[in-house]
Amino acid sequence: MKNITVSVDDETYRRARMKAAAEETSLSAVVKRLLAHYASTADGFDALAQEEAALRVQVSAFDAGQRLARDALHRR
Repeated sequence: MKNITVSVDDETYRRARMKAAAEETSLSAVVKRLLAHYASTADGFDALAQEEAALRVQVSAFDAGQRLARDALHRR
């Protein structure tokens, strides 16, 4: 396990410590949870790949042979 040093202003530290205490946890545990969430979120490319996979599931019943009538395409 690695240790890190984070610098924050006094007011932010005080308020964060009070909030962590109110949640019956440590400030270190809060930062650890935030960093774990940050590290686990997908970057732009991964997010697009996940979105594409979800969309492909939705359009799995698509058949290019099914044509719409011209009137249905140009409904006004």
